[in-house]
This record gives sequence, C-alpha cells and structure tokens, in this order.
Amino acid sequence: MDFLNLILQLLDATIRVSVPLLLACLAGLYSERSGVFDIGLEGKMLAGAFAGASTAAVTGSAWLGMLAAITISVFFALVHGFASITHRGNQIVSGVAINFIAAGSTVILGQAWFSQGGRTPSLVADARFNAITLPFADTLREVPLIGPIYSELVSGHSLIAYIAFLMVPFTWWVLFRTRFGLRLRAVGENPAAVDTAGISVAWLRYRAVICTGVLTGLAGTYLAVSQNAGFVKDMTAGKGFIALAALIFAKWRPVPAMFACLLFGFLDAFAIRFQGIALPLIGKVPVQLMQALPYILTVILLAGFIGKAIPPKAGGVAYVKER
Repeated sequence: MDFLNLILQLLDATIRVSVPLLLACLAGLYSERSGVFDIGLEGKMLAGAFAGASTAAVTGSAWLGMLAAITISVFFALVHGFASITHRGNQIVSGVAINFIAAGSTVILGQAWFSQGGRTPSLVADARFNAITLPFADTLREVPLIGPIYSELVSGHSLIAYIAFLMVPFTWWVLFRTRFGLRLRAVGENPAAVDTAGISVAWLRYRAVICTGVLTGLAGTYLAVSQNAGFVKDMTAGKGFIALAALIFAKWRPVPAMFACLLFGFLDAFAIRFQGIALPLIGKVPVQLMQALPYILTVILLAGFIGKAIPPKAGGVAYVKER
C-alpha cells in the first residue's frame, strides 16, 4: 500500500506540473500550425502569471486575475503577430524580444507596485483557483485501488487543470474536424493556395496567435493563481522552451503533445520527490542533477528528434501576397 501511495503521489504531482507545459504546448501548436513560429511562449506565460497574480491580489478575485492574464498574453501575442505577420519581421527575433521584455518588466513593475522584490503579495484562498473535489471522491476513498486512484489522482485538481486536459480533444477536433482547422493547417503548409481560394492568410494567422495568447494566459494563471499563491521572479523557469521541445517531439499533434508534456512533468515530479534521497543501486544523486533532469531530456529529445520531426512547410516564413 505504501508503494501504491508513492506511485499515486508521483502521478498526481506529474499531472500538476504538466498543466502549464500542456497549455503552452497547445498554444504553440495553434501558432506553428498556421506557419508562425513562436519562441515567445515563455514570455507570454510569465507576463500572464504576473498580470493574473497582481490582479487577483488587488481585487481578491481569481476570475479577474485569469481575465487579466489572458488579456496581457493576447496583447503580447498580437504584438508578435504585428511584427511577424503584418510587417513580415523575423519571427525568432520577435519571440526572443517578448521573452526579454516580459522577464524585465514583470520584476520592475512588481517592485514598483508592491515593493516586495518583484514578488506579488501572497494570495488568500478566495483569490486562487483551489482544488475541486469531484462527486463521490470522499465516499470512494476507502475502496481498494479504484478509490485512491479516483480520489487522489482524478479528483483534487483546480479548474484550469481540467480545462488543460479537456483542451487536448477539443484541439484535435478543431484542427481535424472543422473548417477553421483545415484552413489553419493549410495556411501553414501552402499559404499561396489559401490566398488563391480567397481566404485571408493574415487573418487566419492572427486568429491562431490569439488562440496562443489565450492558452499561454491560462498557463500563467495556473502557475501564479492556482499552483502557487502569487508571482515570483522568473517563475516559468524555462517551461515555455520545454513546451516547444514537447511540441517538436509530438510532431505538432495534440494527443502526442499531451503525452510528451506528461513525460516532462513526470521527470520534474520525480526530481522534486527524490532529490536528496538515496535511490536503490544508485545511491544519493546530487540535487542539481535531479533538478536538471527535465532540461537534459529537452536537449536529448531535440538532438534526437528535431531532424525527424518535419515542421509545417511555411513555418517561419512571412507570406508575401503575389500581385
């Protein structure tokens, strides 16, 4: 039973730390499927986390915090779209610039507004998205095997966590079963053909980056208003880049993207759970090595799969309408 509890705790932690990765990964999926590479996922998540925590701290409302996070993330997404779609700028440079702006401005504004070293005030319970207990979770808790799985693993997560995993089938349906999804995939492969059909390439790509902004805003909200009780400096800790690695590993498909994010989340949860503990046959592993596990996997996956994963043909290329 102790072993089962250990596994359940590890899997529960895996789900919790995978949520922001999954939301950011799906955000990048919409953008990059349309042909707009977005390396600025990290910056939009960080800006969303700061806006969400700041608004929730001032207003006492988690919902207003979510709205603020989505608004600022969509704003940065539109800035990226304006630079790379309207003005045909370099998409990588634009994304890197957003990362730098978000990293610097959140600390400066946090210090100016709250005078806590760039942090926001700690959020009280009503200003956070707290864990939801699903129906019959307490009743089934004592049932062998099924009870602990349902009450500990399925139940007890915040609303945003459930939204994140529901977004996986929803994204699959949007991309592969709707007209918008068909056009989105087409504009990432052959924008000239889409333009010839009388469909605006720019408007399609703008809608894709707006979707990216909404999802990165949700990811930032989860980090600062659900998983943690406020914003701290650089709290995304490279999750936007790990999400990009998961997206490449999943070959820009939503369901494999979920499993890739769960893999990264498992390593992160494993590192948190077992750092400083002596492992069988291995002994005590240095804390720094355990903390570096997700990033090591990122490098390994990119080195091993980036050549095999074929991105959208028009990805990263600004479309110039033929006259």
